[in-house]
Order: sequence, then structure tokens, then C-alpha cells
Amino acid sequence: MEPKTPARRVLVAKPRGYCAGVDRAVEAVEKALEQYGAPIYVRKQIVHNTHVVKTLEERGAIFVEETAEVPEGEIVVFSAHGVSPMVHAEAEQRQLRTIDATCPLVTKVHNEAKRFASQDYDILLIGHEGHEEVEGTAGEAPDHIQLVDGLDSVDRIEVKDPSKLVWLSQTTLSVDETIETVTKLKERFPTLIDPPSDDICYATQNRQVAVKEIADQAQLVIVVGSDNSSNSKRLVEVAKGFGAASYLVDNASFIQDEWLDGVTTVGVTSGASVPEDLVEGVLAYLAGHGFDDVEEVESVKESMRFALPHELRKDLRVG
Repeated sequence: MEPKTPARRVLVAKPRGYCAGVDRAVEAVEKALEQYGAPIYVRKQIVHNTHVVKTLEERGAIFVEETAEVPEGEIVVFSAHGVSPMVHAEAEQRQLRTIDATCPLVTKVHNEAKRFASQDYDILLIGHEGHEEVEGTAGEAPDHIQLVDGLDSVDRIEVKDPSKLVWLSQTTLSVDETIETVTKLKERFPTLIDPPSDDICYATQNRQVAVKEIADQAQLVIVVGSDNSSNSKRLVEVAKGFGAASYLVDNASFIQDEWLDGVTTVGVTSGASVPEDLVEGVLAYLAGHGFDDVEEVESVKESMRFALPHELRKDLRVG
């Protein structure tokens, strides 16, 4: 009697994919194209996903790095990651009609930065250097904000008054790593104040909770997301931390057959800027390799929705 082949199964994390902020930002570009026609300019990638950007380009969106590339008087959409006051000022100077698709949860962090800076606090911003969200937040109070990028940077921090010190964070970080950084910061600065509410967004946290649940049962976790997506890369790190091999793929064509050698359970999830059809493509690939027993594992229920930017609900303003 031949030995029985182990069942091959797929555990699909829920929640996964689009968060409310991404959904709002993508819809903002789509609505702008419908209302005003092409071209619609977008500063930076509206969200960090190559598939989404390409799809919007095909519909008439033009992505630029800076507002200086937008012809005067045209419409420009600011990405979900937020921009600094300087960018708003540049847009106004060029008479650009703006649609601000900044995620409301990022705007919350901007408002916290402005409030603490107005009270002359030093602000320690935990995040990744060069990330658009970090640049936008830091631009709100450049004289008060210092970036904390990893544990190694904690020892280099210098502050005016340790009794007036607060930390804020990029919204898409690893929850566990952020806690570790804050713990080390508080060892140096025991009077460090926490932000009034959690800065890491609900969707980032929920996706990390969900990937832990499937990584604990899988030998391999495939995370669908682009390489410049911070929250997607954090999902890979979290899965590896739970003992599963984990890879980030833009779509199914990036999967390598050898990843499946000796694997009986594969976990699948996706970053907060990933459309569901890319996940379906990965599931189809896995089904073609014998992984056709698919179970969705729901760890947290999500129902968050954000209204469209107010500029799409009235006449566009300049600046």
C-alpha cells in the first residue's frame, strides 16, 4: 500500500488587502478622472502598488515625483501617504487645483505633530527614512522632529528637555518592532510621553494579527504586495518571526516552484494597497500545484470606511 500523500491546503488571511485609506485614495483618482477627464496628475504613487498605479495610468492618470512637474492650473492628487505644508505651498504657487487623498489616519499624526510642536515638545518620529509618509509628517514641524529609524538610532538622539518629549510613528510599521523601539526609548528617556492614541493604523495592526495566525500553522507564507510597500514588507517580517518561510510577490508570476517543495500548508495574505484580483491569481497558481483546499481564516472583523476627499464633493480649490 502506497503511503498517503499529505493534504495540501491554503490558509488565506482575513482581513487582507485594501484598507479604508487606500480604497479612498484610489477611488479619489477614479472619481477625478470621471468628473474632470484625463489627464489627472498624481504626486508620487497614489498607493504603493505597481498594479494599481499601472491601471490608473491606463485610465489617464499621470504620476509625477514633484508638483513642479505638473503644468500650471492642472489638477493634482496628493497620495494617501500625505505631504508636507511646503508641498501645499508649492501647489498654491503654481495655481494647481488640488485633491488631498491623504489617509485620515496619517492626517491624525500630522495634527499630533503640529499640536506638540506648538507646545515646544521634542518629537521622536519612529519610521523609515525616505518614506513619503515620514517626509510629510516631519515637514509639519521640522525644527521639533527627529527620526528614529531602528533600535540603533536610539542612542544618537539628543533632546532639549527630556520632560517635554513625545513619540509618534509612521502608520505602517510592525507593531512588535515599534513596541521594542519605544521600550528602548523609555529606557533612555523615562518621561517620554505616548501619543494620545495609537499611530499605527488599524489595518496595519489587523493584517499583522491575521498573518501571525496563519504563519503559526503554515510552512510558507506568500505576501502579495509591492517592494516599496512598507506594510507589505512588515507582513513578511512578522510571518518569518513566527517560523514560516515568507516571500513578498507583486503577483503570481513572481512565485518560484521550489518554494513549495516539502510544503503542505501555505499561508496567503496581502498588503493594504493590494487589489483582491492579485490574491486570486496567487490562489489559482497554488491550485495548479495541488493546493486546492482553501480555508479563509478570519481573525478580526473590519468595517471602516472613509468619505471621499472634500474637494471631490465641491468645486476644486487652488493650492
